[in-house]
Amino acid sequence: MSRTSPLLLVIDDDPAIRELLARELSLAGYETVSAADGVQGSRMFEHHRPDLVITDLAMPRADGLAVIAAVRRIDATPVLVLSVRGEEEDKVRALDLGADDYVTKPFSLRELLARIRTQLRKSGRDAAPEVLRFPDLEIDRARRLVTQGDREVRLTPTEFAILELLAGQAGRPVTLRQIIGTVWRGAPATTADTVRVHVGSLRRKIEPDPSDPRYIGTEPWVGYRFLVEPE
Repeated sequence: MSRTSPLLLVIDDDPAIRELLARELSLAGYETVSAADGVQGSRMFEHHRPDLVITDLAMPRADGLAVIAAVRRIDATPVLVLSVRGEEEDKVRALDLGADDYVTKPFSLRELLARIRTQLRKSGRDAAPEVLRFPDLEIDRARRLVTQGDREVRLTPTEFAILELLAGQAGRPVTLRQIIGTVWRGAPATTADTVRVHVGSLRRKIEPDPSDPRYIGTEPWVGYRFLVEPE
């Protein structure tokens, strides 16, 4: 099955950085895999073929420069260097080897996410399908239109945002925190009950039997999962 959201490979020997990026990238709608050094990272790149690589420079066994070279031997996947090394010489070496961008630690998450979006746009790897098609359900992301058969399903903007998020990650659990972070931008007043109320309303509109969901399943203590795969 083709990916419905970009997959990012994070390579950094600092577990706190890996955990931070995995959490924030997930909230931003990306899938992530991670590695603790350049050797493991290069192997994971070959196995997963991610849409973008974020790599540190100074790492054990093999550094970020080796990662860049390994990626470039295979294809033109965007590589974003995230390093405490801010000297011009380090940046030039990384860029000359084929890195696409360079961000110096400590970094702004907003800026990092903007740079990731830029690189994915340039490479054409951010292009999620405009229309998501499932059995008896079609979601037109560009027109913000949902149809079942010949019937248009009228959703509120919040309901549509929840449906788009879940359907865009069909088959995978989406946590309540991810939903709040994406749909409500992490607004502090938003609670799990707020999400449940809107999901309940959404189910009543798209489910043939809301008491036995066909599309939106509940993941106990976690969140929700879109149950059907794209056609």
